[in-house]
Amino acid sequence: MKVLLVNPPRFDGIPVIREERCEITERYSVIEPYSLLQIGALLRIQGCKVSLVDMNGFGLEYGTLRTALQVEKPDAVIFRFTPTTFDWDMKTAEIVKENDVGTRTIGICWTLRTMGERVLEQSPALDIYIRHEYETVAPQLVSTLESTSDLERLQGIAYRHNDEVKITEDADPLKDYDSMPIPAFDLLPSIGPYYVTAPAGKPFSILYTSKGCPFKCSFCTVAGTEWKPRSADRIIEELRYLKRSYGLRTASFFDETFTLDRNRVIHLSKALVEEDLDINWYCNTRAHLIDRELLSIMRKAGCRGISYGIESGSQKILDSSTKHLKVEQARNAVAWAKEAGIKTFCSFIFGLPGENWDTVQETLDFVKETLPTSAQFNVAVPYPGTRFYDDVCRDKATEELDFRLLFQDDAIVGTAALKPADLNHARSVAYRSLYLNPLWWSSNVRHVLRNPDDFELALRYAIKITDNFLLHRMKHAH
Repeated sequence: MKVLLVNPPRFDGIPVIREERCEITERYSVIEPYSLLQIGALLRIQGCKVSLVDMNGFGLEYGTLRTALQVEKPDAVIFRFTPTTFDWDMKTAEIVKENDVGTRTIGICWTLRTMGERVLEQSPALDIYIRHEYETVAPQLVSTLESTSDLERLQGIAYRHNDEVKITEDADPLKDYDSMPIPAFDLLPSIGPYYVTAPAGKPFSILYTSKGCPFKCSFCTVAGTEWKPRSADRIIEELRYLKRSYGLRTASFFDETFTLDRNRVIHLSKALVEEDLDINWYCNTRAHLIDRELLSIMRKAGCRGISYGIESGSQKILDSSTKHLKVEQARNAVAWAKEAGIKTFCSFIFGLPGENWDTVQETLDFVKETLPTSAQFNVAVPYPGTRFYDDVCRDKATEELDFRLLFQDDAIVGTAALKPADLNHARSVAYRSLYLNPLWWSSNVRHVLRNPDDFELALRYAIKITDNFLLHRMKHAH
């Protein structure tokens, strides 16, 4: 079977991240369609002929897809889409059907996994929607399409049957994440276009060293999902391949919670030191899952930046959203990373239950006190499938929220004390208070003086801030 994998074009010229928890527009990041590369490797194993078009990564338009369809003549097209770029991304399916109505169109989107019926109702050209667990569902789906048209027994999808939309039962997660092959990076012309936040440290790639998060934050789309780790040996194998084949200099471990297993991180860090691949890396984790010793070990192994989902400087807000984090733990996490020489990236959310101007101020005070290297301020988004969404939709006036409006930079719901416009204003104030703080600038300058290898990144980041804050007013960017 011939399968074409597609990452749709940028949205109004703005890059889009189409990866599980990060299905968002992001003006200053261009990342590999890693999940599609994983699917490509899996499909090859079962004998499929696979090709890929990454229009987002290479700044291409939909005309590229039309050409690829004529050349490849695929039996099926698999593409990813996001809620806020839904109509734009669905042009992929429309163009496929215009070319050959018999080609099966298959879409993947994690965020809307609980809304399979609505997705298919609003996208007539889409045949099948992979709701979740693409690692197991995508290969099984292609095998099923090769042998039969009966999709009823296939888990994890929504599909059309005559004039009706069918939703199958949830799929089981992949049990052994180490069984995943190295993604099919060779489907890309190069990894040259890709970067996160600022175009420095190239060649760059993201990697999943684990997936899932067992914690149950009320606002998170991956809350309470099974944690699937890869072993240090398999991670090193992929890094070794990327270094040998592409000269990789920088990697971002795209896990939700990288340090969930402390011993695994230590094992990986020791292996990185022994391997001496000369790769700098970044990771995401929870602020209570690190300590001074672990950060020191990570720094020696090449860790140059760590992203904490802190969300609020108010203990009341953290508790109301079941974050299971103490403000003091977050404060220590930032300070300890700085001590280790690791850049700190902290994300915050305005508009979680109980938010008012006092709690907003607590967050502003936290940032002013801790001075992280960088901060991301979002508004609370009622993503389907989250407890926050269920709480919001108890109000009948909002039970049919338009998923196309689920932007992290433009609030559509407020709190008892704050309107959506207030939350947007709080976000603006937060960025202004950070970027106009001379102590924050001097803190970052001191970091660069101690770590001159970060000069290029710091310079490009400063340019990004100026462009983002003054020209774009923080729209479609963080």
